[in-house]
Amino acid sequence: MNRTSLRICAQISALATAAVIAGSAFAVTKEEYRAGKDRIASEYKAAKGKCDALSGQPKNLCAAEAKAAERRARARADADYENTPKAREKAVIANAEATYMVAKEQCAAKTGNDKDVCVKAAKAAETKAKADAKAARQTSVAKADAKDTKRDADYKVAREKCDPLTGAAKDKCVADAKAKFAN
Repeated sequence: MNRTSLRICAQISALATAAVIAGSAFAVTKEEYRAGKDRIASEYKAAKGKCDALSGQPKNLCAAEAKAAERRARARADADYENTPKAREKAVIANAEATYMVAKEQCAAKTGNDKDVCVKAAKAAETKAKADAKAARQTSVAKADAKDTKRDADYKVAREKCDPLTGAAKDKCVADAKAKFAN
């Protein structure tokens, strides 16, 4: 794998990791999810059909690219539908595995040490992307936990401020605190 390919893999990994951290902006309905999966299947069949006209290594590479595109799209659709940090992590991992699958096929055209180096570099890029995905999910979960902990602490402070009050004023103060810091 040449430097340009490695750079592209690194950029894809960084973008995918950023997507895990940011989360999905689109929560989709079950109908949209099913329609998306049907669209993905038809796009895969069309892409795979284009590969039939080829032969040898170009055909193998074309088929790997079509399969990789399908895996990426399915994982993205699953992540959008489930809309959880774990699902987004799975999408990034599927992207890394798809990129590795295509890179391996690109390496197949090489021989000897060039091929070995190419495969090792592709595997290293996949491993890095998977590690980044896991770290991003853990960071995302930790941030959510920290947000909950901070909200609970703020609620306790607001509730404590209500203690000197009595009667209706105290009830209103407690209700306001609950409303402000509700889960």
